[in-house]
Amino acid sequence: MRKLLFLIFLLSITSVSAQRDLIAKNYFDQGEYEKALTLYDKLYKNSNRFDYFKALVSTHQQMENYKEAELLLKEKLSSQGASPQLYIDLGYNYSLQKKDSLANVNYNRAIESLETNVIYAHTIGDAFEKYSLLDQAITTYELSMEINPEKDFSYQLARLYGEQGDLEKMFSSYLELIKKNQTFRSFAERNFSLYITEDPLNEANVLLKKALLQKLQKNPNVLYNELLSWLFIQQKDFKKAFTQEKAIYRRMGDGDMGGIIDLAFITIAEEDYENATNIVTYLIDNASTPKAKIEGYQHLMRINIKTSSKKDYSKIEKQFEELLDEFGRGKSTYRLQIDYNYFLAFQFQKKEIAISNLKKLSKEPLSNYQDARVKMQLADILVYDEKFNQALIYYSQIDKKVKGDKLAQEARFKIAKTSYYKGDFIWAQVQLDVLKKSASQLIANDAMQLSLMIKDNSLEDSTQTALKLYARADLLALQKKETEAISVLNEILENHKGEKIEDEALLKMGKLYEIKNEYSKAEDSYLALIQFYNEDILADDAHYYLAKLYETKLDQAEKAKQYYEQIIFNFADSIYFIEARKKYRMLRGDEIE
Repeated sequence: MRKLLFLIFLLSITSVSAQRDLIAKNYFDQGEYEKALTLYDKLYKNSNRFDYFKALVSTHQQMENYKEAELLLKEKLSSQGASPQLYIDLGYNYSLQKKDSLANVNYNRAIESLETNVIYAHTIGDAFEKYSLLDQAITTYELSMEINPEKDFSYQLARLYGEQGDLEKMFSSYLELIKKNQTFRSFAERNFSLYITEDPLNEANVLLKKALLQKLQKNPNVLYNELLSWLFIQQKDFKKAFTQEKAIYRRMGDGDMGGIIDLAFITIAEEDYENATNIVTYLIDNASTPKAKIEGYQHLMRINIKTSSKKDYSKIEKQFEELLDEFGRGKSTYRLQIDYNYFLAFQFQKKEIAISNLKKLSKEPLSNYQDARVKMQLADILVYDEKFNQALIYYSQIDKKVKGDKLAQEARFKIAKTSYYKGDFIWAQVQLDVLKKSASQLIANDAMQLSLMIKDNSLEDSTQTALKLYARADLLALQKKETEAISVLNEILENHKGEKIEDEALLKMGKLYEIKNEYSKAEDSYLALIQFYNEDILADDAHYYLAKLYETKLDQAEKAKQYYEQIIFNFADSIYFIEARKKYRMLRGDEIE
């Protein structure tokens, strides 16, 4: 019973102390230092806890009671086992009084204590960092590593060198850190990205390249080849990155071409098709399995399609046929066949052949996921061909076949989109409302945008005439019939002035004119949207597309800068905000961090 009563007593004391601590912190944060001081004084006297001592000293300093703070610190330092960190606190107390010589004496005492107590290195370094005494913190970490080589403060030093602008030492420290522990590599690369730019002559780029080449000369470790490849990718110098990836592949000798495959994807995405072709050809020539060779040819055919014109389509069709004759038309080439039939349907306008091919492929012994991919392509072509009911059947089969998968969510969104093309807006809305809550972020966002457009444009017009026209224009755009789509959009603008659909029509029209390379007309569309609908939801889209048009197509950097600036100041919550800020700074000539 006595033990229980004693335990209850201790708990009550602890609870009271915790409450007083919270109240004291609140007083301190609110600037009521006298009240905070009274509480911290009581808390410290009752428990002698170090955190209460530190709070008591800080409160005295806020009240400019430097003498009282000094006495407290000196008394603590005289006690047995006092932490040398207190010398830094005492030095800082002197610096607040502009007594820099006394401050430095105490900072040096803290550093000198490492000779006998290197175990305090982390605490002392942290204390210096807390007071932004970076030189002293660096000295602490460097000396500690000299005294005890088992201590490793490469991470702390790299960060501090970066804060001081000593890039050479920063890179050197990070490279030492990565060499000892590869798990830090992604972290280091993120920090490198704060200094590295696309410009190979940028100081940070030059210094990192120099550091890596020096490391390679002394120790030919593939780690340095990998980091050089990363650097060259940031600079979009894919030829040099490819050289490094080949060196890694040859040196490793394990047949792993993952780095080269990743580089192929990046190079294709950046539309550097010349280097992409060289990389993919190397993948094909060195492929160790038929599967790897097929994947290489798949990439090569995608490049060929991207770099061809309509007069080359027969040649591309023949190349696909020769590959399928060589590798077969079954399960192993299903991805290549999907690409082929996409090309036939959406570019070569051979929809019936593509549909027939895909139906044959779906009869092969495919996995559920593979069959779902084939059916998705088939349904997409049927929508393109305006065979909506057939398409809906296939989309529904996908939803059941891979239920819960992202592909199923995509199929459900396409069911809604197909219903929208048909003019069945009620059923489309039902599907979209479900997807807004349960789908992946990207699909949920697309669902929300389409749902809002249907809802907004159904309130004022119960017949949904303008919405039906817009859905038709949307389908024509999908079918790459830009001229016909623009004609329908013009009908909306002429006959439905002032209705909510007008801003959607202007934005869509601007995009279509860009596809047709009619840039001045695209400019007019975006400007009209900004003029009449600058408070509406699509205003930031119009500003961004217009800025990009001025920057990349009309060679009017000043106007581009003006519209990027509008996004920064007037549309802070826009999805384009970060990109707009980056573009604005670049056009202004800032160094991009």
